[in-house]
Amino acid sequence: MSIFLDHHSKIIVQGMTGSEGRKHTQRMIMSGSRIVGGVTPGKGGQSVLFEEDPVPVFGSVREAVAETGANVSVVFVPAPHAKKAVIEAVEAGVGLIVCITEGIPVADTAEFYSLTKGTQSRLIGPNCPGLISPGRSNAGIIPANIAGAGRIGLVSKSGTLTYQMMYELREFGFSTAVGIGGDPIVGTTHIDCLAAFENDPETDAIVMIGEIGGDAEERAAEFIKDNVTKPVVGYVAGFTAPEGKTMGHAGANISGSAGTAQAKKEALEKVGVRVGRTPSETAVLVREVMQARR
Repeated sequence: MSIFLDHHSKIIVQGMTGSEGRKHTQRMIMSGSRIVGGVTPGKGGQSVLFEEDPVPVFGSVREAVAETGANVSVVFVPAPHAKKAVIEAVEAGVGLIVCITEGIPVADTAEFYSLTKGTQSRLIGPNCPGLISPGRSNAGIIPANIAGAGRIGLVSKSGTLTYQMMYELREFGFSTAVGIGGDPIVGTTHIDCLAAFENDPETDAIVMIGEIGGDAEERAAEFIKDNVTKPVVGYVAGFTAPEGKTMGHAGANISGSAGTAQAKKEALEKVGVRVGRTPSETAVLVREVMQARR
């Protein structure tokens, strides 16, 4: 199994005719994803060739869903128009919306995130690398060749650290890796992924990557204490970050002990999560967990 995405997923790409959309659509197709269409307003009826196979372009998400049965949309629309694109996907009833776009104003994200509540749509992102179930499907920009299928579940705020952790643990492989994004508001949280991995019978262990700022990791620790029985290994980026300075992702600001990597590490360790101080040390801890289960 996998979470949120599998070989049955039918994917459309909003912004497929743009340079980024076209490039990553090609990469998704090559990794086995079922790309059934693209969406670009004003270009309905056209098609784009990928490996000599034409992928149809639709003028709206609603039309694309009606024609293809798509249940996943990957959004590569530029930031000024991303809100409209996500809202269009929600209103069309797309079940999984993966918003790759970075630089979206927080007010825009708050608006389209609130619209998903009470609907069948799950939002991943924005400002994220997407998610991959190796050997099944890939929705986003995660390289498909860095790790194969396996029994580790990964949830991460950082795209780069997603790639590094997958590569370092490639001998074990992954059920699903989810890059949730590092913006102040994201559609799917650590907790959402932890719950899904806990319920996935083909995930044996979970890796959770967080970063300084906010309290998402502390809230995840509380959830783990009460709801997760599988082993969890964590890493919190930013152990060397100076106090009071915004670092990296939006919202990664620390004040005193609140939001520091050390405080998050202590909260996670208090509930039994093993936490590495570097990505490579974290991978070593995961190897120990997986080898003990063999």
